[in-house]
Amino acid sequence: MSDQREFTEAELDRIIEMAWEDRTPFEAIEYQFGLPEKKVIALMRKTLKRGSFNLWRKRVNSGVSQKHLKKRNPDIKRFKCSRQRNISGNKISKR
Repeated sequence: MSDQREFTEAELDRIIEMAWEDRTPFEAIEYQFGLPEKKVIALMRKTLKRGSFNLWRKRVNSGVSQKHLKKRNPDIKRFKCSRQRNISGNKISKR
C-alpha cells in the first residue's frame, strides 16, 4: 500500500471496523478514506490473523454481507445505519 497515504491508528481502526461490518459497503470506505476494495482487502489480510481474515472473506462473499452496493436492496439509500452518528468526509466521529 505504498501508493496510499499513511493512516493514523484511529483511521486504521475505523477502516477495519467499517470493513468488518456487514452493512457498510466498500464504496463507503472508498468515499471516506479513498481506499478502494482491493486495498481494503490487502489491509485486512495484513492486519487480521489468517483465520480471522479467512472468515471475513468467506462472510463477505457469502451473500449474507451487503459489502457491495449491487447486492444491497435498492431501497437502501444510505451508507450507514440511521441510528449511527454522522460522519462527514474523513472526520471520525468521537464516541
